[in-house]
Amino acid sequence: MLSATGAVIAIMAGNLFLGEAEGHLNGGGTLAIYSQKNPALTCRGEFTSSAELGGKGQLRCSDGTSSTFKFQRLTLRKGHGTGNFGRGSMSFSYGLTVEEARPYLKLPKGQKLRQNGDKLELVSST
Repeated sequence: MLSATGAVIAIMAGNLFLGEAEGHLNGGGTLAIYSQKNPALTCRGEFTSSAELGGKGQLRCSDGTSSTFKFQRLTLRKGHGTGNFGRGSMSFSYGLTVEEARPYLKLPKGQKLRQNGDKLELVSST
């Protein structure tokens, strides 16, 4: 089966999560992300998508929380979405650079994303 992978940047309950999504030509796929603050906190999930309808999926995390989400494809390999996480809201992008992702991510008040070499961080904006 033909597939493509892309970076995922997610803000879940005010925390930064990073990882990767793998999408298949048939519209299905998987994703795996981890908390930037606590890398032991991981989430895995599945999704389905179509160009006409966008996509939807579910995540299950190592701390027992879960999330449902929906997303809109910008291209076959890029998009953004929102969801409900066990402890709050979720916004995310996939296949986008940090700069491309910024408009789609709902950051906590007083926080900003900072690229520090190859590391992405959520830091105070003051």
